[in-house]
Amino acid sequence: MTPDSVLTIFQHALEIILMLILVILLPALVVGLLVSMFQAATQINEMTLSFIPKLLVTLLTFILAGPWMLRLIIDYTQQLIHDIPFLIG
Repeated sequence: MTPDSVLTIFQHALEIILMLILVILLPALVVGLLVSMFQAATQINEMTLSFIPKLLVTLLTFILAGPWMLRLIIDYTQQLIHDIPFLIG
């Protein structure tokens, strides 16, 4: 196993992790920004008002994007297992 192959595997794993994290965090960030703007406009300072919508959007994102995320992880893992003989030899 050469250092180049290790770096390639690590880089691809980081790209997948970044993709999965962004799918979850971007909708929560947008909802948090919208709720914060609403709170600033109405001068409501309730902590649960910002937490509950972000939680609901995150759960909805998991429900909608979950199968795609799982398929991405499974494909990457299968590719790694398939490439073991080529990486060792």
